Amino acid sequence: MRFFLTALAALLLSAAPAAADEAAYDTLLARYVSASADGVNRVDYARWSNSRDDRAALDAYVAELAGQRPSTFERDRAFATWVNLYNAVTLQVILERYPIASIRDIRSEGTGLDPRALIGPWRTKRVTVEGRRLSLDDIENTILRPTFRDPRVHYAINCASIGCPNLMPRAWRAENLEADLDAAARAYVNHPRGVSVNANGTLRVSSIYRWFRADFGGTDANVIAHLRRYALPELAARLSGATRIAGHGYDWALNGR
Repeated sequence: MRFFLTALAALLLSAAPAAADEAAYDTLLARYVSASADGVNRVDYARWSNSRDDRAALDAYVAELAGQRPSTFERDRAFATWVNLYNAVTLQVILERYPIASIRDIRSEGTGLDPRALIGPWRTKRVTVEGRRLSLDDIENTILRPTFRDPRVHYAINCASIGCPNLMPRAWRAENLEADLDAAARAYVNHPRGVSVNANGTLRVSSIYRWFRADFGGTDANVIAHLRRYALPELAARLSGATRIAGHGYDWALNGR
């Protein structure tokens, strides 16, 4: 009996896909992603696009992630896996088309007459995970948002734009997930591209809080409550009397160096 159980365990282990090489992805991100003086993490797409080895390393990492079985993972590992896949595929998309001024200059392919295909690559089916062919839009809107129901997902995924929350210079991991999500939320909320309060007290926030309003509570009051949760003392004081959002904005320029 002991021999049978040992053999069964060995068989199951051999059938499981190898874990993705997060250390290799860490190396790539550390090499090409860096903080700038304006608080936006920038990607050196020009240098990365010229490195055949590092582009191949990114492709290999995406293939490793696509070979995982996130449906079998515990919650935090699944969350980190999907976020890493989204961000790595987005990097692939930019590197394939670089130089470009904005990710919105890339059209989706294979979508028929879908008008949204004209304003970005998010509808192109690019990766197969557990037998399902997925686009970036699928990963965000049919997996991450409805599965995890955590508004902080919007601080974790990166759309290669200055207006987006920063791309972390390392992989997301289950063991650090909660701390990293909170840190990403604080970094964005306390940066002007996330939230700004004008001299007259009016509040202008990222368009993320309009596009995904339901994820942040569905009302101005709930969005503002979310912002207060992550605001540092100076911003929190300025938000204390805010009751409505006066405007939204987003910078689609590429987050390149």
